[in-house]
Amino acid sequence: MSYTKQQLGNEFFIKSHDILFEQGLSDVDINIQKWDNTKCFFANSDKSAMPFDVFSAAFYMLSRYEEYLPHVKDEFGRFTAEESLAYKEGFLHQPVVDIWAYKFKAALQSQFPKFKFPNKSYKVTPVIDVPSPYSYRLKGLLRTIGGTLSDFSKFKLVSLYERFGVLLRFKHDPHDTFKYLLNRQKNTNSKFVFFFLIGQLSTYDKGVSPNKKDFVSLIKHVADYCKVGLKISYFALDDAKRLKREKEKMEYILNTNLEASRQSHSKLNLPETYRNLIALEIKEDYTMGYINHLGFRAGSCTPFLFYDLDYEVQTPLKITPYQLMDTALLKQWSLLDKKKVLNELINAIKAVNGEFVPVFHNYTFSEDKKWEGFKELFNLILDSVEEN
Repeated sequence: MSYTKQQLGNEFFIKSHDILFEQGLSDVDINIQKWDNTKCFFANSDKSAMPFDVFSAAFYMLSRYEEYLPHVKDEFGRFTAEESLAYKEGFLHQPVVDIWAYKFKAALQSQFPKFKFPNKSYKVTPVIDVPSPYSYRLKGLLRTIGGTLSDFSKFKLVSLYERFGVLLRFKHDPHDTFKYLLNRQKNTNSKFVFFFLIGQLSTYDKGVSPNKKDFVSLIKHVADYCKVGLKISYFALDDAKRLKREKEKMEYILNTNLEASRQSHSKLNLPETYRNLIALEIKEDYTMGYINHLGFRAGSCTPFLFYDLDYEVQTPLKITPYQLMDTALLKQWSLLDKKKVLNELINAIKAVNGEFVPVFHNYTFSEDKKWEGFKELFNLILDSVEEN
């Protein structure tokens, strides 16, 4: 096999694009072309075994090359789906890198029919994001007084009744859905990953103090049945000392090394965010996705190692991309529409034997009218593995 500008003989040949031989970053010229039922870019000549440079295109998507280039950020300083090549060119809904990989496999198999490829199978890894475990409990005196006054001023009588019902222990806290979730975990083969926020109270993060015994007990209880990671607070994203404190606190609670993280508000600053995680020896991150759009931010539903474009080095940090956040499903009006787009996404991931990583929150499973039908959608996702 050769990967060069010119074919040497009759070998399996992929004509190379310049991007993998460059140092530094440049404004790459990209022309999207249709290819069977998908799209591709970095087209090459007829002599090549594939009509485009599959390695360069996959590298461009997985390294998040475009996120290093100048772009417009949203109010949280995030790279948005609308800024991405995949959204603009209409292939965000496809795991293009995985599709290309299967086409590359088919081309190799026709040339080397005796070669045995390893098998992959479809799996589901549900993420439960916990910005705050409770709606009213463990919020402290000042926040409880503030919340009560706010309910009074807005005539939120139901909320007032609920708040005092919870505080006086004759009502269940609406956001405490952990019993339901752990029961679901016990009845499925898919392993849930919970991310708890334990950072300081701020404008962006309004969680519960990790010094509260009941909160610590909850984290330990969940960790008995599921994998538990750290939801990194908004201000710890760019503050290495704060991030280190949060990591050490979570390790103290779990009594083991912290392996996984998710960034508050799904904010990523590449490459700094990932470098901070690598420095603290966090092994994997679950932030690669879009909060308002279903789809494949890195063009894939297969975990991959982060490549630092500035340092030109592959790192040990495993990126597990997510393809759906519960808030994105709220755009669909009816439960029928929600099921339709969800099934389309499941089928797209199944077609490439990928890993479906949906992000839900603990409050998604509450009785709140806004989240009506979401338990059914969650079950639909879990059941999709059994049908495989």
